Amino acid sequence: MHTPPGRDRTTAVGADGIRLGLRTIGDGAALLLVHGGMGTADRWDPLLPLLTEHVEITAMDRRGRGSSGDGEQYSLAAEQRDVLAVAEHLAHRQGSPIDVLAHSFGALCALGAAAAGAPMRRLVLYEPPGPPTVTADWLERMRALIAQDRPGPAMVSFLVDVIGYSPQEVQALRERAGGGDPLPIVRRTMVREAEALRGADLTGLAVDVRQPVMLLLGTESRPWASAVTRQLAAALPNAEIVDLPGQGHEAIDRNPQLVAERVLAHLGAT
Repeated sequence: MHTPPGRDRTTAVGADGIRLGLRTIGDGAALLLVHGGMGTADRWDPLLPLLTEHVEITAMDRRGRGSSGDGEQYSLAAEQRDVLAVAEHLAHRQGSPIDVLAHSFGALCALGAAAAGAPMRRLVLYEPPGPPTVTADWLERMRALIAQDRPGPAMVSFLVDVIGYSPQEVQALRERAGGGDPLPIVRRTMVREAEALRGADLTGLAVDVRQPVMLLLGTESRPWASAVTRQLAAALPNAEIVDLPGQGHEAIDRNPQLVAERVLAHLGAT
């Protein structure tokens, strides 16, 4: 996949002083994009032409990948503070709170940032994971694979067993991948993020989020996605679930037009 050039590649300072890579494109109100596992800011490429006609997007590289640094010790709280720091950086530049679109693990990071008081106006969270997403047995198998330096099988297991890809879809994904090699990211981040999920308190975070939140949910997604989304909808003071008909966890790739329509409608940017 061709990566559109960034109008502005900059950095912000993260939770523990690390540099977080940012890529800004478009004009209009600021929209921060926070990617999920195994990806970088380039993960959003299918959506960029559809969003940048209406808003200015800034896609961040989460810690430990892309152009961002990594701390000595990992925690979900540090990732959430990273998003908080970037939101404060963008809101200061804009002079008002920003909007946020976050996918999968990135949605959990954005939720925590909002709960901590980040200057956010509206949020769109696409299937944040939680404790039901990965089992203890699966996590133990991933620890063993990474310890054996076998990130490839670990990545396949994540895509098939957790996300719901078929083996054929995994092969097609490999064939069309145009970005960097995901295996170093898998090696560095998969186990630590899965460990963080097992202890995540989503309800405790959600009750402190006062902004309007749209929760995107694919009608074909794995049961954990529906369970976590509905748990959040019940705990968030101001949330709605919006279905993505016929889609699973990866509608950003499979139907970016549908995702963009839902996002822009929630932001009032159509």
